[in-house]
Amino acid sequence: MMNDQLRAIVQRMPKAELHIHIEGSLEPELIFALAARNGVQLAYDSVDQLRLAYAFEDLQSFLDIYYAGASVLLQEQDFYDMTSAYLVRAERDQVRHAEIFFDPQTHTARGVAIADVINGIHRACQDSPVSATLILCFLRHLSEDDALATLAQALPHRDKLVGIGLDSSELGHPPEKFARVFAAARDLGLHLVAHAGEEGPPAYIESALDVLHVERIDHGVRCLEDVALTQRLAREQIALTVCPLSNVKLRVFDSMAAHNLIALLDAGLQVTINSDDPAYFGGYLNDNFIACFEALPLTLAHAQQLARSGFEAAFLPAAQKQRYLDEVDAFFKAEVQAC
Repeated sequence: MMNDQLRAIVQRMPKAELHIHIEGSLEPELIFALAARNGVQLAYDSVDQLRLAYAFEDLQSFLDIYYAGASVLLQEQDFYDMTSAYLVRAERDQVRHAEIFFDPQTHTARGVAIADVINGIHRACQDSPVSATLILCFLRHLSEDDALATLAQALPHRDKLVGIGLDSSELGHPPEKFARVFAAARDLGLHLVAHAGEEGPPAYIESALDVLHVERIDHGVRCLEDVALTQRLAREQIALTVCPLSNVKLRVFDSMAAHNLIALLDAGLQVTINSDDPAYFGGYLNDNFIACFEALPLTLAHAQQLARSGFEAAFLPAAQKQRYLDEVDAFFKAEVQAC
């Protein structure tokens, strides 16, 4: 059990968030408000009834609800409002920088223009005091040709994107399925990330590295099942964007006390803490940190390490990254002196 002093430090320390699906920040209240605004008929009668549906057995059962919630997003302003709401919460959690995932195929398949998706999210980022950049994710349950077409549609907005990613149903959709689109994105100078090793095996992490040439692994918690892979991740300092509450909610781990976060850290891996889909998984970034520190024997040193890792793994200019790292170190130095 963490003490009150450590809790306060964890809540107030500067943070980066590198694994946040913006559609997964869509709270039931906003879903109902946007449904009313856009004349969308929901399958639920109330906010409370929708919240009760957030009992997931696995990744797919979550995705079914997730895509239903996204159906209310139709206009550029909807994407702005959703992103703005997340960034307000992020600022409250002392997030200095966020790298926001979004799934354009979820929306273009419903006839929403990709320009409305990207411009709405980007405009909210520009209006926020939180530094925020965009990572366009491809849905891995769809074809690579669909992903290539989506990348082509996004090209007029290249200046608004920092990278591309790969998400949605992992099992049965190995990273190598998307080798061509990742090569094309790499040629465009975009950063590359991919979900791997959440429900899928460690081999998916390996192919994300070797075939897609990703720079970060989203989730990656199953890497410990492969000793050589774990050693490689540690040696190359490939960051894992771990999402603890998500892992428990989707039954990757039975409880937070059973999470392998400390084992990942002890293996020398660069681990970051993130919220994934906070509206659905029971908490934003501080909630994830607090849940970990409550359930696991994490220390003040771990807090500083995790805070630093978030910025070290971020796709930021070197000078901006160093400013955030200096802020983290100054914060912890002041806290230690105050003890």
